[in-house]
Amino acid sequence: MIGLNGRRLAAVARKELREYRRTPYIVGAMLVLPFVFLINPAIVIFVLSAAVKPAAAARDVGSTFLVLLVVPAVIPASISAYSVVGERDQGTLEPLLTTPVRRGEILIGKALAPVIPSVGIAYILFALVVILAHFFAQNPAVAATLGDGSHILAQALFAPLLAVWSIGVGTAISARASDVRVAQQLGTLASLPPLAVTALVSFQIVPLGVWTAVGFGLGLLVIDIAMWRVVAALFDRERLITGSRAAKATVGGTGGPPSGTVRRIRAFDAADDGGSGA
Repeated sequence: MIGLNGRRLAAVARKELREYRRTPYIVGAMLVLPFVFLINPAIVIFVLSAAVKPAAAARDVGSTFLVLLVVPAVIPASISAYSVVGERDQGTLEPLLTTPVRRGEILIGKALAPVIPSVGIAYILFALVVILAHFFAQNPAVAATLGDGSHILAQALFAPLLAVWSIGVGTAISARASDVRVAQQLGTLASLPPLAVTALVSFQIVPLGVWTAVGFGLGLLVIDIAMWRVVAALFDRERLITGSRAAKATVGGTGGPPSGTVRRIRAFDAADDGGSGA
């Protein structure tokens, strides 16, 4: 991280947030999806009766825990998939790439913009579910399991790590894609594999404890670091600038040759001069 400028990072992040606010799809996703993911926890809290055994209640809470972790995986994936190809379509990518901002500053700034609201939403949803379970759950095992320290630690560790993965793969796909919708669909699918790690804990295949949460968190951290190295290698400024100019030329319908094309000019000689004069 040597050589990164905090002011430039903040400027890139602010620019990304402005772009997101002007995109109805992103605003709608961040407002609607959290309520969708509250359906399963609400069913567990309000429907699970006190007659259900604690072991069965813990399994149901495990599915709730997994659903809550889908939030920091899916929401930032759909947002980051817009970060390159969407800006290229809007014509705002090339001005950013031609500034003296470093590649690392661009990538980190673009990552900060979606990771902060996505992780914030995930934490708020988890806190809301714990509060609802404490006051309204019919089965006491629901509130006890959700409020367990290992679950809270796992949520605190897994949410940002899953979001960082999703943003990385979404940015990589966006940098190579030519259509926003295709990038968002592929980015959402690519964000799901790390959830297999959390599913082992959620469905009690691996018992959840403090050290288990820390161990899985370290594993996700290693995966995130390796993935972002690949993203940095794929983020080719020159290719992106060339692609941005080609896209604008296509939209403009100029019909002229692409940048860098050498046009063949017919020699102008005396014979042509005489022929034209006749």
